[in-house]
Amino acid sequence: MKKIYLKSIFVFAILYFFSVQSKAQDFKELDKSPHDIVYFRTNKISPPIIKVLYGRPQKRGRKIFGELIPYDKIWRVGADEATEIKFYKDVVFGGEQVKAGTYVLYAIPREKEWTLILNSNLDVWGTYEYQEKYDVARVKAKVSFSEPVESFSIGFKEKKKHVNMIFGWDHTRVTIPIKISN
Repeated sequence: MKKIYLKSIFVFAILYFFSVQSKAQDFKELDKSPHDIVYFRTNKISPPIIKVLYGRPQKRGRKIFGELIPYDKIWRVGADEATEIKFYKDVVFGGEQVKAGTYVLYAIPREKEWTLILNSNLDVWGTYEYQEKYDVARVKAKVSFSEPVESFSIGFKEKKKHVNMIFGWDHTRVTIPIKISN
C-alpha cells in the first residue's frame, strides 16, 4: 500500500513537472511592427560594412509625419525597440566622423530637413531612455517626397565615393550620405 502511494505521488510529480514545463514554452504573438535587418555590403559575398536593425511600422491609412510622428520631437526611427545601427568600419556619417561600433539611431523629423542622431546608450525601447549626453553625432538630412510606402523601410544606395542610407515611409524619403573609411 505504501509503495502504491509513493508511486502515485511520484507519477503525479512527474506529470505536474511536465505540465508546468509545457506552459513555460508558450510563445508570444507576433509584433504588430515586425523587425527587419538591412545590410550594406560592397557585393553579395563581402562582409557587411553597415547593419541596421529596426521595427517596421505600417501606414494603415494614417498621415504619418506631422501627425502620427510629430515634427520637432525625437523619434526612434521605426517602431518598438530603438533602431540600432552597426558600423563595422569607421565612417563619416553625414559629415561627422564616427568610430566603428553599434549605436542607437534617433531622428527629429521636420518637414524639409531632419536631424539624425547617433547615441551610444544601447538596448533601449523607443525614446523613453534617450539622453543627449550619450549623443555621438547629430547631422542634418535632406527630405524629399515620392510615391507612398506602406511599411517604414531603410535601404542603401551606393554612390561613387559613398553610400546613401535612405528612409522611406508614406510619401517621405530621407537621405543621409555615409563615407566608409578604409
